[in-house]
Amino acid sequence: MTITNDKPSQKTARPVTPLGILVQQLEQIVEQGKEEGISSQLQSAIESAYELGAGLDPYLEQITTQESEALANLDRKTREEDWSQSFSDGETVRRLEQEMLSGHIEGQTLKMFVHMTGAKRILEVGMFTGYSALAMAEALPENGRVVALEVDPYTAQLGRNCFDVSPHGQKIEIMVDSAINSMKKLAADGQTFQLAFLDADKTEYKDYYRLLLDEGLLEDGGYIFVDNSLLQGQAYLPPEKRTLNGDAIAQFNQMVADDPRVEQVLLPLRDGLTMIRKL
Repeated sequence: MTITNDKPSQKTARPVTPLGILVQQLEQIVEQGKEEGISSQLQSAIESAYELGAGLDPYLEQITTQESEALANLDRKTREEDWSQSFSDGETVRRLEQEMLSGHIEGQTLKMFVHMTGAKRILEVGMFTGYSALAMAEALPENGRVVALEVDPYTAQLGRNCFDVSPHGQKIEIMVDSAINSMKKLAADGQTFQLAFLDADKTEYKDYYRLLLDEGLLEDGGYIFVDNSLLQGQAYLPPEKRTLNGDAIAQFNQMVADDPRVEQVLLPLRDGLTMIRKL
């Protein structure tokens, strides 16, 4: 990690959404067109396509309600962290990265959904450093509660430290264990939730979903919000172009679509956000 003036540098986030990847590719095509001297008409068309895509995310950031000071602090702490090392949960070695942060737009979206649904008990499956957990907690009444599941004790503590300087941090309870183990424990304890947010191991999404619906963790009429349901566009790319995670997401999306117990809509927000309502 490079140190400048005793402050950690912030690595530029790599594109991890379909739009971000598309914009990066268009930028490369624009530069290639300049080098190869393509026709001015084609160059202009390519540059217009690039401008249309590149301007969208910054505009959304600009007009969306700005994040709270506590969320901005959590975002800053996450981006300043050195994620170059690997972390172990005792069974597997995991590589964490700042791109796992939900961020401003998705945080405000989740916060709005909490207000709209009136949920008071929320289960977050996959906390990372806690941006989405804190965003949702900000929308809860004083007696509301977020139970956030995180397998990595280091990121859980980073999140806890940020929660503790927020007036809404006391609404968040962190359980450190594998998400499946924690969900089974919650189900055994008879706990139920009105809203769940899935953002953990993509290959286990189907298992999280089954636990929520089959074990009674999600109340009737409750909502599930699923992050990364487009997974860099892999969900709709040909199977041979998918990674293991991409294939898992495609299978999960189809499983939800085929489930008569729910209704759902997939929003093209960032890397895909699916809204599911239990009937």
